[in-house]
Amino acid sequence: MRVGLFATCLVDLFRPNVGFAAVKLLESAGCQVDVPQSQTCCGQPAYNNGDADDARAIARQVIEAFSDYDYVVVPSGSCGGMIKKHYPELFRDDPVWHPRAMDLSERCHELVSFLTDVAHLDALDATYPGTATYHDSCSSLRECGVKAQPRALLEQVQQLTLSEMEGTEQCCGFGGTFCVKYPEISAKMVDNKLAAIEASGADTLLAGDLGCLLNIAGRLKRRQRPVKVYHVAEVLADMARGPGIGDGESS
Repeated sequence: MRVGLFATCLVDLFRPNVGFAAVKLLESAGCQVDVPQSQTCCGQPAYNNGDADDARAIARQVIEAFSDYDYVVVPSGSCGGMIKKHYPELFRDDPVWHPRAMDLSERCHELVSFLTDVAHLDALDATYPGTATYHDSCSSLRECGVKAQPRALLEQVQQLTLSEMEGTEQCCGFGGTFCVKYPEISAKMVDNKLAAIEASGADTLLAGDLGCLLNIAGRLKRRQRPVKVYHVAEVLADMARGPGIGDGESS
C-alpha cells in the first residue's frame, strides 16, 4: 500500500516526533510511506472562521498533493475530519472539484483507525511502564469514528495500564479558535479535564490530536501537575522515551 502522510501543521511545528512515530507504525504495517513536500495546512482555521474562499484554495493544494496515493493517513482527527467531512462540503457545487474532494475523502483515514481498520496491524513491539488515560478528541470521535481503535492498540503495549477517566468524550476546551474567542469558557473546560485526569490515577495522558494535547499539557504545566503527555502514536511506536508534550515547549 502506498500511503501519503499528511503531517499536519502542529506536528510539523511543535512535535515532529509524532510524524516520525506515524511513519514507523505505517511501515511496520507494510506500507510504503511518502510525505509530500507540497502539502500545506488542511485549511481548517480558515474554514472554521467562515473564510470559505481561502479554505477552498488550500483544499485544492492538498487534493493535488495527495492525488496519487492509495491512502492518505493523518495523525489527527481534527485535520482528518476536515479532509473527510468538510472538503466535499466546500466543493458541493463545483462539478470539477467535488468528485476529486470525494475521492480524497474516501482514501483519507485517521492514523489509528487506518492501522486497525485498514492495515489490520495486530503486532506491536512497544513497552510503556506507566498508567495512562486516553482523551477522545471531538473530531476524532465524531467525525472520524475513532473510539475503540486506539484502545485496542494500547492493549498490545507491554507494561501499560489504561485507566479510563470520567468524561473522556468531553471537549478539552481547545476547539481550534474556540479557545481564543472564548478563553474563560475554554479555561473552565480544560480545568474540568484536568480534574478527570487526576481522578483517574494516571501518570500519563494520551490522545490522537496534538491540538488537544498541547492545550491540556499547557494547563497541566501551569497548574504544576506531574502528568506526562504524549500523542498515542509515540507510545504505540515505542518512541515515548524523551520529554513529553509541553516539557520545555511553549504550549
